[in-house]
Amino acid sequence: MPFNLTDVNPNWTLFLDRDGVINEEKKDDYVKTWNDFQFYEESLLALPILASKFSIIVITTNQKGIGKGLMTHNDLLEIHTNMQSKIHEVGGRIDHIYYCPDLDNDSPNRKPQPGMAMQAKQQFPQINFEQSIMVGNRTSDMHFGRNAGLHTVFLATTHPETPYPNPIIDYRFDNLLTFAKSL
Repeated sequence: MPFNLTDVNPNWTLFLDRDGVINEEKKDDYVKTWNDFQFYEESLLALPILASKFSIIVITTNQKGIGKGLMTHNDLLEIHTNMQSKIHEVGGRIDHIYYCPDLDNDSPNRKPQPGMAMQAKQQFPQINFEQSIMVGNRTSDMHFGRNAGLHTVFLATTHPETPYPNPIIDYRFDNLLTFAKSL
């Protein structure tokens, strides 16, 4: 039985994937530079709403492009600095960004493993995983959420064919704005 969206209050934590949630995912490629980064307009409208609903908002994102040598940590820092600036400009916020550049699918920090959730809990000890939601556009995000003990919300932005109802998905929405408006 999924959690009730009406139970969400400012004590809750929001975990967000990045590509396919906040910005457009590049098919068969990576967002390697700020010029490659394109916000979903709905996300820019959703993030200020979410900032008022959650005490902590973090991004957890796999960034294999670094491990493959297609981009550098500094390239990612530039993307995230500009992204944060724009989110702040519209009244939203991201409290921290966790990323995993590892190529090995068994890396403890690579989703679906829960390492980035554990990093967040270490940095923000007040996080209660039972009062946390993972929002993502892939089943690996949903498995990450389940592996960390989080509730899950699937966004059908890039993989609308993903079956639902689904034991790893509590709720499904078209995009971040429809999720934000449901709270």
